[in-house]
Amino acid sequence: MRGEIFGRTADGQIVTRHILSRGSLRVHVLDFGAVIAAIEVPDRAGCSANVVLGLDTLKGYETVSPSFGALVGRYANRIAGGCFSLDGQTYRLPVNEAPNTLHGGDRNFGKRLWHVEDVDGSSLALARRSPDGEEGFPGNLDVRVRYSLPEDGLLRLDYEAVTERPTILNLTNHSYFNLAGEGTGSVLDHMVQLKADAFTPTDATQVPTGEIRPVAGTPFDFRAPHALGERIRVGDPQLAFAKGYDHTFVLRGPAGTLRPAATCIDPGSGRRLDVATTQPALQLYTGNNLDGTLIGPSGRIYRSGDGVCFETQGFPDAPNQPGFPSAVLRPGEVFRAVTTFRFSVA
Repeated sequence: MRGEIFGRTADGQIVTRHILSRGSLRVHVLDFGAVIAAIEVPDRAGCSANVVLGLDTLKGYETVSPSFGALVGRYANRIAGGCFSLDGQTYRLPVNEAPNTLHGGDRNFGKRLWHVEDVDGSSLALARRSPDGEEGFPGNLDVRVRYSLPEDGLLRLDYEAVTERPTILNLTNHSYFNLAGEGTGSVLDHMVQLKADAFTPTDATQVPTGEIRPVAGTPFDFRAPHALGERIRVGDPQLAFAKGYDHTFVLRGPAGTLRPAATCIDPGSGRRLDVATTQPALQLYTGNNLDGTLIGPSGRIYRSGDGVCFETQGFPDAPNQPGFPSAVLRPGEVFRAVTTFRFSVA
């Protein structure tokens, strides 16, 4: 593994890009936002390409990035009305996607500098303390993530967190994948299969209603492989609210055990991605808000549908939804989660 200076933050702090490699897999990670800036993998002809969207300057990640590759928290996804109650006390958060809070606020974990805790060959551990009151959340929270390449083609993310006061927590990685290669255009021909029998419908502001709805008979049924674009323009109100897919799928099997979550294949290149996780849910997002204003490292602009996210996580708005699994973390408890991304060719 090697590191190189990627830039300086607006307040002058040095940011390093760390490059991990094993076999044919190379992963670039920034210590700003714990961002996965690039993942290089071969296609069926053996030609390598970067398969995640990103930006070529640190300023872009600081100011305009829609969480490209970032570790978002303290609470990934949405919290209704920018507030929640815990142990009888109400906490108010910054509203950055009116009328809700998205990913923990504008200055979430993906916009913060992390410190390198240890480096060991093809792995990198990053850590930071989120102080009590940061973006409105209670309690000093110590969070750590390890990116490792335990074998050729496999990227593993290990999360761990502890708190000094009761708080809420939902962590995810927000990489936008394009298995044909960054900047090559739409991913709507990618074939996707999800290990999920239900999803969480939302209201018009994309906050869950609290219902857990079976996917059967809906455009959200990915139990068998479907192209992302096959049903994305079906006249379903849920797709209209989000301008595509931006929904939480309830994964099969017990949370806390590493189990298959998603498979994605690009028919053209043959690249295949298999996602596994210990988390209870997965957010499928088709980059609906990419509007042509951002330019990637390839020099090409990003438009709606040019990337797909598989955000393994807890349930959105769980603090306000008593029917969802709890997102509360208390002193003496340790939050742990694992997500793996396996790259191969079909």
